[in-house]
Amino acid sequence: MTNNDAKNPLKIIPLGGLHEIGKNTCVFEYDNEIVLLDAGLAFPTEAMHGVNIVLPDTTYLRENKHKIKGMIVTHGHEDHIGGIAFHLKQFDIPVIYGPRLAMAMLEGKLEEAGVRDRTELRSVLPRDVVRIGKSFFVEYIRNTHSIADSFTVAIHTPLGVVIHTGDFKFDHTPVDGEKFDLQRLAEHGEKGVLCLLSDSTNAEVPGFTPSERSVYPNLDRVFSQATGRLFVTTFASSVHRISMVLELAKKHNRVVTIIGRSMLNLIAHSRNLGYIKCEDSLFQPLHTVRGMPDENVLILTTGSQGESMAAMTRIANKEHPHIKIREGDTVIFSANPIPGNTIAVVNTIDKLMMQGAKVVYGREKGVHVSGHGCQEDQKLMIALTRPKFFVPFHGEHRMLVKHSETAQSMGIPKENMIIIQNGDVIELTEDAIQVAGKVPSGIELVDTSSSGMVSSKVLQERQSMASEGIVTIATAIDWNGKLMAKPEIHLRGVVTSIQRSLLQKWVQQRIEEILGVRWGEFARGNGANDIDWGGLQETLEMEVARSLRKELQCQPSVTLLMQVPEEGSASASSVKVADGRRRRTRSTAQVAS
Repeated sequence: MTNNDAKNPLKIIPLGGLHEIGKNTCVFEYDNEIVLLDAGLAFPTEAMHGVNIVLPDTTYLRENKHKIKGMIVTHGHEDHIGGIAFHLKQFDIPVIYGPRLAMAMLEGKLEEAGVRDRTELRSVLPRDVVRIGKSFFVEYIRNTHSIADSFTVAIHTPLGVVIHTGDFKFDHTPVDGEKFDLQRLAEHGEKGVLCLLSDSTNAEVPGFTPSERSVYPNLDRVFSQATGRLFVTTFASSVHRISMVLELAKKHNRVVTIIGRSMLNLIAHSRNLGYIKCEDSLFQPLHTVRGMPDENVLILTTGSQGESMAAMTRIANKEHPHIKIREGDTVIFSANPIPGNTIAVVNTIDKLMMQGAKVVYGREKGVHVSGHGCQEDQKLMIALTRPKFFVPFHGEHRMLVKHSETAQSMGIPKENMIIIQNGDVIELTEDAIQVAGKVPSGIELVDTSSSGMVSSKVLQERQSMASEGIVTIATAIDWNGKLMAKPEIHLRGVVTSIQRSLLQKWVQQRIEEILGVRWGEFARGNGANDIDWGGLQETLEMEVARSLRKELQCQPSVTLLMQVPEEGSASASSVKVADGRRRRTRSTAQVAS
């Protein structure tokens, strides 16, 4: 490494995960080489109608795809790997390194999305060091989290070592026996860590996060008290929690039926890799357990966050085709609602109780612990690594602020840390840290359509239809710019005191006014080729919508369907629909015909 190399700053650019929970995605860039760290997703809010998942804006990556040398995956949670398949449809990633469990889960996602050939997947083990490009050496350090096979990473750069904690807590009695590699962290701290990027999720909570094993006796007690069927819902990726549930099922002589595709896949991968150990006979299909005594049945499901299509939600809504709640059933919610999901979870719990189930939930029941470290965990991370510079990562703004205060209490100078937002460009040198610019950092919305992406305009239209309703207007216009019949108007979800007949008359007058004033803009001659039907349709819709919203004193979505004569016909009985928005780029002859 030359002195000139050392003068080049290291850029760290979070595209997601800051001032929010989810879609964790980070860019490390040095000397025209980019390494990605994780690529997660988030789930839509109630206002994002028809949206399935939320991704970070990847404009910067698309524009710099030639610089991408590889990706580091820290663990297999959806908010860290769920976006990879979507990104691979837009740009290649030469190689992805990650834990065995995460790679097993990711391979299935890539196969399903048809992008498996766009990258190479390579599994890593604790303390493995991988080289990415010319400037990055990445060391995987075992940590403890709520999913098995989770890692902190030490990224060796020409400027020094940057440690990214990933999601972590210090669990000294992990369910799988894989302990946090404190020794390796301390060794890096002794040699010198340039910068620490640390998980801030529980920065507001004092103390240490309890061990995952602390949940076991509380679950054991509920299992022993349940007299009917037992339902357990938790995060599908909570391998340690699921392992304990299966262990308790065997102890209490219950067979297990698994409901939910994501949970089935994760348990299969975890058993193959040895993270879950149990006999095949413990699992039974649903049709088999129907004939068994209730006290010998455990149903393990997805839906702990009230997701609309998850198994537990469908059961609560009486929409599941094979499972109905019965009096005497016990349902355990072994998860706390993540921000934004509380109402959905509470509604699900209420519906289960109304059907006669006993529901065990809430922090005081002790059936869930977080996978993220609290304040004392965060202090221990800082004490072990002893970083020169500090950046709180992964959390909402108040969490980042609180974490920075914790770091200051540990002796890190305030001027050596920064609180950033998605899109901020951190420039890190051996002697300074600063925000030196910004890249696009919005969101990309995905639904199940063929194109996948939902534009902001489409989302606004969906929100308008959901909140204010929709007005559809059908009109027919002849070659001379005159109405061939009275327009038809249909209202759906629009609240108004105006009679429909009066509204129809008003719309007719407004269309006639517009045609009288502006027809000449679109009829530039006497032939079919000289009339811009598409432009006319768009103008009519825009002008009528503006006036109609003012008249109704609300903001419904307005769609105007315009019929025009067939080419060569002057009769009103021979017409076609002109859709200007769809045909704007075609010639006027094509639109008219």
